[in-house]
Amino acid sequence: MNNIEEKENFQEKEDIEKEINDSVEEMTQQEKEELQEEEDEDLEDEKLPFPNATVVRLMRQSLDKNKQIKGVVKKEMNLWLGRLIETVCKKMNAFDYSYVDYGMFKQAIETFENIQTIEIEKMRLIKNMEKIKADCDALIDDVERKFHE
Repeated sequence: MNNIEEKENFQEKEDIEKEINDSVEEMTQQEKEELQEEEDEDLEDEKLPFPNATVVRLMRQSLDKNKQIKGVVKKEMNLWLGRLIETVCKKMNAFDYSYVDYGMFKQAIETFENIQTIEIEKMRLIKNMEKIKADCDALIDDVERKFHE
């Protein structure tokens, strides 16, 4: 019996060692994947126009505290900001001068500065149209009441 117990104990020890090795292997695989992701992010940071941390910090200042920002959003915001700068610079480059002054800059960003004003105007127009629609609905009800009696 003692020999059987030793075999069982030996088998248990082998099973435990196998589980430990499998766990260590999984952990090292996860660590490898994490390192690969970090390396990929570092490579992506090199291709981005701005340091990702700066963009994320600025985004967090304007977002709610409980919001999480997905990686693709961080990357695309960074790329969009780069394209925005390119667009503004192309507009400033269209001037025939060998320098860029504040007036040229203001003129180049005018489109983007007016977006908020346009959005406010859009909301005002929608409210006016909703009032007109409500008046039309009231008139339709009046006509139906008077001519369908």
